[in-house]
Amino acid sequence: MTNFKLFKTSLIALALASSTASFAESFAITNATVHTVTDQGVLENATVVIENGKVIAINPEKITADNTIDAQGRILTPGFIGSMNQLGLVEVGAVSRSRDAADKKADITFDASLAFNPRSTVIPYSRKGGITSNVVAPRGGDDMFKGQTFVADLSGEFNSVRVSNNNVVIDLGAKSKGSRALSLQHLHQQLEDATKALAKAKKKNTKDKKEAKEPSRKAQVINALLNGDKALVAYADRATDLLALLKLKETFSLDLVLVGAADAVLVADKIAAAKVPVVMAALDNLPGSFDSLHASLENAGKLTQAGVKVALTVDGDTHNLYQLRFHAGNAIANGLTRSAALASVTANVADAFNLDSGKIAIGKTADLVLWSADPFELSSKVSKIWISGKEYSTESRQDALRDRYTSKSDMPKAYVK
Repeated sequence: MTNFKLFKTSLIALALASSTASFAESFAITNATVHTVTDQGVLENATVVIENGKVIAINPEKITADNTIDAQGRILTPGFIGSMNQLGLVEVGAVSRSRDAADKKADITFDASLAFNPRSTVIPYSRKGGITSNVVAPRGGDDMFKGQTFVADLSGEFNSVRVSNNNVVIDLGAKSKGSRALSLQHLHQQLEDATKALAKAKKKNTKDKKEAKEPSRKAQVINALLNGDKALVAYADRATDLLALLKLKETFSLDLVLVGAADAVLVADKIAAAKVPVVMAALDNLPGSFDSLHASLENAGKLTQAGVKVALTVDGDTHNLYQLRFHAGNAIANGLTRSAALASVTANVADAFNLDSGKIAIGKTADLVLWSADPFELSSKVSKIWISGKEYSTESRQDALRDRYTSKSDMPKAYVK
């Protein structure tokens, strides 16, 4: 019996040792043109060392790694970051039973990450575009608050949700029924009432030295906004709405992110002064409403030149996320510099949503992409992609279908001419 226990213990120890060794395995990417998206800029013939899912060294004097990958001068960038879409929540937009991004009863507490599907066929397809992580935004319901964002990597693993209940999403602006004024009024009142309630509870707790009553779940989220623990991610286009949001930021010391912001060019100096990032679509060049009369292909460049931190997103349904790099390329063609374009799909997104990625720097999550050539060129491809230091395939369902119908097979053809 004793020998069996010792044998069993030895097996467990061996398994743990093997697991630890596998996780601790390091590798170095050498001879790379590294776009760090930091103050270090672009490093030629550089080496990046990764261990335990993190970047642990850049251009070390001596390379100490288990494996070495020769980049042969190719471009290495941080993994691109998608944002403000429903990746993993919507599989087929026209099929209601495959949609989990919205619910009529959803409010500020709505946590859509509970329905996230890491095995969505859209995820490996999006990886082909160099995207390694994504900020998912619910569409909510009738309430002006649409729920809370969450962050997921594109590994396809069941533990790929990195952060739940990241930030609060609100939709302001034009209404099909009613007035936008009421939404802005309600938002101001809720923030004001919560501020007073916090002050009152603190005063009472100090005076009576009793533990304050726990606030409701909705109140807890509002309090997190006021404490700066969550950002208010606001959909709005018209300049007056943007100014109203900037005023709320100043009054309540909010962490604010503007989304859409078609009229932002009219108040770019004020947005820049308030240090508020703007998440926008590069291809919005026609008014979608009376609120977005100033939509233009040049807006990303103009806002960046004015000092606004711009994060690019792909407007429309989730299935177009793969095209993020092409949208950034169009922004380059319309006034955005290449370095600013790269930041707009990496570091700027990470900064706006407080993510530990988006840059190639020591200590950052090793979400990396090695490109065949310039990532913003149509003909370029992803040569290798790593998520948290682990390499993943860029093969998708579309590739399997292509191979299925362009090669000889015993299987019957799907279509007959």
